[in-house]
Amino acid sequence: MGARRQAEHLEVLIIGAGLSGIGIATHLRDRHPRRSLALLEARGALGGTWDLFRYPGVRSDSDMSSLGYAFRPWTDPRVIADGPAILRYLTETAHEHGIDGLIRYGHRVVAASWSSARARWTVDVELTAAAGPAHASEASGPDSAGTDPGRDRASPDPAGADSGSVATGPGTAGRRRIQLTCDVLVGATGYYDFDHGHEPDFPGRAAYAGRVVHPQHWPDDLDHAGARVVVIGSGATAMTLVPALAARAAHVTMLQRSPTYVVSVPAVDPLAARLRRVLPGRWAGWLVRWRSILRQHLVFQFSRRQPGVVRRALLARVAGQLPTGYDVARHFTPTYDPWDQRLCVVPDGDLFAAIRGGNVDVVTDEIDTFVGTGIRLRSGTELAADLVVTATGLRLKMFDGIPFTVDGARVPVPARRMYKGLMLEGVPNFVFAFGYTNASWTLKVDLVGEHLARLLGHLDRRGYRMFVPVAEPDEPAEVTTAAGDRTFFGFSSGYVQRAAAELPRQGARGPWLTRMSYLADLRTLRFGRVDGPELRFGPLPRTRPQGEALSAGGAEQALLADGGREPAVGGVDRAGVEATASRGGQRDDVHQNPVVQPGRAVEPDRVVEAGT
Repeated sequence: MGARRQAEHLEVLIIGAGLSGIGIATHLRDRHPRRSLALLEARGALGGTWDLFRYPGVRSDSDMSSLGYAFRPWTDPRVIADGPAILRYLTETAHEHGIDGLIRYGHRVVAASWSSARARWTVDVELTAAAGPAHASEASGPDSAGTDPGRDRASPDPAGADSGSVATGPGTAGRRRIQLTCDVLVGATGYYDFDHGHEPDFPGRAAYAGRVVHPQHWPDDLDHAGARVVVIGSGATAMTLVPALAARAAHVTMLQRSPTYVVSVPAVDPLAARLRRVLPGRWAGWLVRWRSILRQHLVFQFSRRQPGVVRRALLARVAGQLPTGYDVARHFTPTYDPWDQRLCVVPDGDLFAAIRGGNVDVVTDEIDTFVGTGIRLRSGTELAADLVVTATGLRLKMFDGIPFTVDGARVPVPARRMYKGLMLEGVPNFVFAFGYTNASWTLKVDLVGEHLARLLGHLDRRGYRMFVPVAEPDEPAEVTTAAGDRTFFGFSSGYVQRAAAELPRQGARGPWLTRMSYLADLRTLRFGRVDGPELRFGPLPRTRPQGEALSAGGAEQALLADGGREPAVGGVDRAGVEATASRGGQRDDVHQNPVVQPGRAVEPDRVVEAGT
């Protein structure tokens, strides 16, 4: 039997190398350049959604001035960009900030377990076919983890966890698994299942002689030129596909069970173009970004307060772009209020132009059954189709379905509240990114990255190793939103309701109430304190006998040994403080030898600057 290798240890592990992972990693590298860091990506390329989706016309459903990162403004004149342009932007961003060298491809996280006795996560990773040869043979060295030359902070796990093994059992033949350990784990996995989209079990599908595809996995060999196409769905994906397919198809029918609100926006923002001609690029980018943020915020708030007014305005704009006499009431008038579900954006009204051109029909009905030549509807009408595209939505999947355990106990995600919209109740040293449903996803990613960077600085200054959100016993129960939704989404969309039982709980107040508001989060996450009564901190845990495990509540007990008060930092030598200042606030020794006195309370920082 071969010698057992020790698991590689990193200070921060980020799961996912898409929009969220790249953004958070950039913030951490900027503020903590000496921390060892790696991004684990299950697929063979960065980009997440923007590398996965390859269907015709794939594009953003948010304006790019706010979907781009704050630290790297979007400069393309297009307001709504196509998928390849967004992927290029992400690739260039990762390269410019040195993030591409930190990504480990073909690394699928299959489990993560926290030990309070050791104050670290152990992460089980399955190496897929996309894993490079260096990682297929063994865990990589510290250089690939992003450490500075000459300083190795990525070290073997002293507990001797096995770094590599071959998985066994049904369906696991030939798969190799490794283990990594880390101080802080970051979930940047998005919110949906990358492997499977939502596909209803339509009756008679086996009898259909044509081809059926889901946009999430668009075949490279699919040629729809001259075909009769039926697109099932009425969301953003369907609205994107229909005009794109119509350019080459014989005819396209958008078959929907119920309508969605649709709004046309200019493909190129004329004000942004003028500003970029007269102002430096960053200034123009900042102004355009904030105009977009404020406009979106005002529209959303007005929709909530005056839904009837917004509804009439949206429908009037739609009617003005369709042929005279078109049945707007049937095909474009939803039964819900604006922003109870996300609005669909069409650049330059391309969907309406395709309808006016006579090559696209919208049919509002329900499917009775597939037949050999197409689809029969409940009304008795049959739609002939050579190709059926099931743009029927996503499957929600929090944290990519990764099972988490804390001190041996499985974390029941649906039973836990979210803290500040970026942590999970009772789960130590874990931060995740979940963007906005009513604004651009990246706005929240930037705030999460900034807040985590500040939180790590707080740990360094105080000598802490652990943090965990803990709700008081009298914390009020979850609330129901105006849309009748008990999740933090605030939406009544089908994909949300299908997965509601699997999502974290929504609190009733304070940091446990997740607000889909960038301006509110800006105050809390960028300018607010990183500490608080609900976030408990702790020093390096006392040494425990080997094999002795903490109870399921061990994480909290490890932090509350002095009755819930924060331990005080004492006895720090002045030379160490001066050395810290000379390195821009980063200390080499604070993790290895924290000087902490449990049992003394410390008055929290009274002022937290935006830059700390």
